[in-house]
Amino acid sequence: MSWSPKRTVVVPVDFSDDSLSAVDVALDLATDPSGVQVIHVLPEASMMDPDPVWLEIDNANRSERTIEALRERLAGEKYEKIQFEVDFGDPGYRIADFAQRVNAELIVIPSHGRTGLGRMLLGSVAERVIRLSHCPVLVLRK
Repeated sequence: MSWSPKRTVVVPVDFSDDSLSAVDVALDLATDPSGVQVIHVLPEASMMDPDPVWLEIDNANRSERTIEALRERLAGEKYEKIQFEVDFGDPGYRIADFAQRVNAELIVIPSHGRTGLGRMLLGSVAERVIRLSHCPVLVLRK
């Protein structure tokens, strides 16, 4: 199967090896590396948590640290033009929303391959993205 090059490709990254490999697939499918948009979705910080660390960390700080970590993991010349985004909330919804905002032509997402009870309890981000996305979704299996 051949794919025509895409101008904008979104890749959700959770720092797993599979998600980082998905970035390489997206680079192969994009017309230009600057069209690859990597997104990482963090859970909302709970201010109800009594841990004093939450008093010092806001979403802007969390976002900045996450982008730094992404740049460290995706270091190298071929990754220099990639765009990074950090969002907060439910991953499936945030990924689909981001893809629509940047007018993505494709989403490349790995599947962790959960089945049965694990999938039922944890849900499937890939499945949710497929249902909510406005564009094609390429799911990479292990």
